[in-house]
Amino acid sequence: MTDLMPPVRRRVHQPVAETWPTLARPRSNPVRRYGAATAIKLIAKDLPATIHLDSNRSYGLGGPAMRVHRTSAFLDRLGHDAGSGFGEAYLAGDWDPEPGTDLADLLVPFAERFSNDETRHLLPKWAQSLRWLVTRSQPGEQENDRAGARENISRHYDLSNAMFSEFLDPTLTYSAAYFGDAAHSDLATASYDELTAAQLRKLDSILDAAGIQSGSRVLDIGCGWASLAIRAAQRGAWVTAITIASQQALLAQRKIADAGVGDRVQVALRDYRDQIGEFDAVLSVEMIEAVGEKYWPVYFEAIERRLAPGGVGVVQAIVMPHERMLATRNTFTWVQKYIFPGGLIPSIKVIEDVTAQHTGLRADVIRHLGADYARTLRVWRNRFIERWPEISALGFDDTFGRMWEFYLAYSEAGFRTGYLDDVQLRLTRR
Repeated sequence: MTDLMPPVRRRVHQPVAETWPTLARPRSNPVRRYGAATAIKLIAKDLPATIHLDSNRSYGLGGPAMRVHRTSAFLDRLGHDAGSGFGEAYLAGDWDPEPGTDLADLLVPFAERFSNDETRHLLPKWAQSLRWLVTRSQPGEQENDRAGARENISRHYDLSNAMFSEFLDPTLTYSAAYFGDAAHSDLATASYDELTAAQLRKLDSILDAAGIQSGSRVLDIGCGWASLAIRAAQRGAWVTAITIASQQALLAQRKIADAGVGDRVQVALRDYRDQIGEFDAVLSVEMIEAVGEKYWPVYFEAIERRLAPGGVGVVQAIVMPHERMLATRNTFTWVQKYIFPGGLIPSIKVIEDVTAQHTGLRADVIRHLGADYARTLRVWRNRFIERWPEISALGFDDTFGRMWEFYLAYSEAGFRTGYLDDVQLRLTRR
């Protein structure tokens, strides 16, 4: 089976209640169910997709299609929680894309409604005023203080080093690759074989922007599995790489040793707020999304304090339009509930504002990687599906598989439509 023709699992299944208690079907409420059905009609009225709610009810303008297998359960979930219900219904097997329909292709029309400057919402304005009835707030236990941040990060990055190794490229780089002109090529041609070169190109673009050379003192905040630290050390830099994911740190140390740069890279299990020292460059790749709005000023202040005179910071960040960030920052989304607890995606404007108001740093966007991220996610998802037998053998069940397929497809749709972007920012002192 090749990357171009990934195996597609279409299964109607029920998650094990003991393993997935959050997916227990909500208590049926006729009013909420009616509200959910009405919302679907309003959403699908001018949606270039099709929702087959049951054998008698189909909505939408045609295009990518989804089939609801358990209509009552599907409506109960949507009526109970607008932020998580749709994704939870997929995890529970209440719906699937129609055979032959790619999951991300199906989600794109929904994401386009959010990325369109004229709509920014799935529902008309009068219906938006009722969203508070079915919208949850982020729970207090996802607070990103030192203890909370470690717990939140561990729930994702310490899932299984072996699992991540199955679908990431051999460098274990878990962020947007940089494909260059190929980023805009047909996603059907996206191949695992092209991923490593694109990831190394991304790593080099960050090091080049920071001016990393032999002898540079580098701090890598949120170092992942150390691909950036290794690449910097191969240029002759001295690197301090920090993470708060314990299993990740152990594998990062092994990879550094295997790369022969153990004398130049120190990996520390350390919160960014506790780092000391002075560095010529501070790098942080797609870590700000896990910091939390309350701590964004603290994060950039920490970067500023660690920069030596004349030093440069480079941050790669997933971002969303400022208006959408403001509208959703106090809601509890499916991604926060199941994938990245405590996370919040910033906007470019809020990064510029925070750095201007709380630091002496200036943030300049040097590169947009939104299209590159869509392609990266397509490769990851194809690979995840292809390697599912090996991932399943690690102890992950079908509900976990559906959860990660949805997460990767959902994210791809966001980047394809411009609802999400990925940017590299260069931070210098004003």
